[in-house]
Amino acid sequence: MRSTVIDRRTFLILAGGAALAPAWAEVAEEALFLGARLNNGRFEAAIIDEKGRDRLVLPLEARGHSFAIDQPRRRAVAFARSPGRFAVAFDVDGRNEPIAIAAAPDRRFHGHGVFTRDGRLMLATENDFEAGRGVVGIYDATDGFRRLGEFPSDGIGPHETLLLHDGRTVCVANGGILTHPDYGRAKLNLATMAPSLAYIDAASGEVVEKAALAPELNRLSIRHMALDAAGHVWFGCQYEGAASERPPLVGRHRRGREIELFPGPQGVLHSMQNYVGSVAVDTSGMVLATSSPRGGLIAFWDTETGQYLGRQSLADGCGVAPIARGRVLATSGRGAVVSASPKGERGLVEAGAEAPAWDNHLRRI
Repeated sequence: MRSTVIDRRTFLILAGGAALAPAWAEVAEEALFLGARLNNGRFEAAIIDEKGRDRLVLPLEARGHSFAIDQPRRRAVAFARSPGRFAVAFDVDGRNEPIAIAAAPDRRFHGHGVFTRDGRLMLATENDFEAGRGVVGIYDATDGFRRLGEFPSDGIGPHETLLLHDGRTVCVANGGILTHPDYGRAKLNLATMAPSLAYIDAASGEVVEKAALAPELNRLSIRHMALDAAGHVWFGCQYEGAASERPPLVGRHRRGREIELFPGPQGVLHSMQNYVGSVAVDTSGMVLATSSPRGGLIAFWDTETGQYLGRQSLADGCGVAPIARGRVLATSGRGAVVSASPKGERGLVEAGAEAPAWDNHLRRI
């Protein structure tokens, strides 16, 4: 499989048609964020500043999902929504031509990935659909993102993956849901789901620890994760059981211990409608934000105690990323961009029929 280069002229679309260097220079010290969206019928990945203003836009061939970000080297990879056939690597400053990355013939991307600390490799969650198992694809980020191989995710339906603070271990959220391209996004194994967190040595591919939910919670699909200040893994779930049931949707795992689940107030849990779409930890690492687009809310949690801190309403809101202590930047499928905390929110870009419809995730660069 060979990567292909995208024409740079189709890549750089800046707000107001400004030249790239001046536009970037004006916000060099500001926080920047990356999300996928649908804009006037076009799928895009867009870099915005902390006020929600476009700084750089990358056309995508289909719906995007999330990103792997190599912050020191200012690179990112945008992934298609799972099960996806494409990913695109690009320079967040827009100085180099983007590189298209095609999924291997018998694999599909599952929407997420991560760079190793040295920036040499990019790891992507993928589906080995014929064997019915999850894998993590290994790509050489120094050689056009050539696929070098893979290692098992030790589960089915791997979704988000994180690089832990040790710089060597990756944690993979195995959602437990079996899919196959012949059946689109149909869920083929709900009765036998086995969600888990797998801790894998990125150098060897060896599973060094695995944490699973109790058997009675086998339909509680672990999807998205974030690390707190202590390096513990927080996660959000999507429940595939009866709509009348209300299991906890937010959890924490501390290495060497059992998974902890935090239901929060029953009213908030009911409002989430069994669905957490994205999670993020604030810049202090002490506050977790969990978005529920079905419930139209963002709930906040204390990462030391698991205590529920409060909620803010955001219709069809899903993307969340750290912007300050106790605060996240959030995006919605209706076009809104807000700055939210347990104490309140500030609208930055209003929702509207003409506004871009943001997809599931927002990442801070």
